[in-house]
Amino acid sequence: MEEQQNNSSSSLKAIIAVLAILLVGSLVYIYKLTTDAKEVKTELVKTVTEKELVMKDLESLKTTYDAAIAENTSMSEELIIERDKVVALMGDLKKSKGDNASLAKYKTQYIKLESDMKGLLAENEGLKKQNTTLTTQRDSTVVVLGESKKFNEVLVGQNEELTKTVEKGSKLTVLNMKTSAYKLRSSGKQIETDKAGRADVLKISFTIAENQIAKSGDKTYYVQVIDSKSNVLGDKKTETFGDRSLTYSFTSNVKYENKTVNVSEDLPGKSFEKGTYFVNVFDKDELVSKTSFTLK
Repeated sequence: MEEQQNNSSSSLKAIIAVLAILLVGSLVYIYKLTTDAKEVKTELVKTVTEKELVMKDLESLKTTYDAAIAENTSMSEELIIERDKVVALMGDLKKSKGDNASLAKYKTQYIKLESDMKGLLAENEGLKKQNTTLTTQRDSTVVVLGESKKFNEVLVGQNEELTKTVEKGSKLTVLNMKTSAYKLRSSGKQIETDKAGRADVLKISFTIAENQIAKSGDKTYYVQVIDSKSNVLGDKKTETFGDRSLTYSFTSNVKYENKTVNVSEDLPGKSFEKGTYFVNVFDKDELVSKTSFTLK
């Protein structure tokens, strides 16, 4: 009987031992499951956080490009191309699972894009400085050219005035113009008269003043004598100057050498009309001197 009780006690102890072992195993398994779950959760949180960080870095990169593009520099096209690469990478990142391998790839691509951006922005900044310098130089050049243009305009104006002054000063002046009527004696002697019926010749004289800046050489003057009936006396020849014509009595050819020259010409005639006569001297078509006289 006692032996039977001892056997039952031993069996109970064995069962309890097995149950204890099973309990410890279960506790260890449960602990392991809990620990693995925490590690997975931590890893997932860590993955999501790193993905967000990479996305924020890419967004910052895009914002920097947008600001540079807005300045509308000569490198805008290159900046837009690189900005679009960043936008494309952001789209790919959003679709990705966010595992370590893909995040590593995106980080590498981000680092390259960031490096490219720094290079482009440095080049863009250099170009802006060059443009600023060139703009300043251009503005200075424009100012100088404007001042030079004004100065040249003043010089041109002065030259034109000087040319006009020289042209005006170089013109010959005809002075002391006189006309008288004379009767010719058989002896050849000329006697001045104011009687139309006695006059045989009209003597016309004038003086060409000295002018050192005038052009020397042969000069031709056209003398026009008009009687009281408005008739042109003498040769009555007509000369055309451009769109103007001149009917004259005779020409007077003078050799001018920049010194005073006295000119005297005779205009013979018959049956001179009574009344006032007009005498004009022309240098081509320009009237340079005139006078009048009366025959009774």
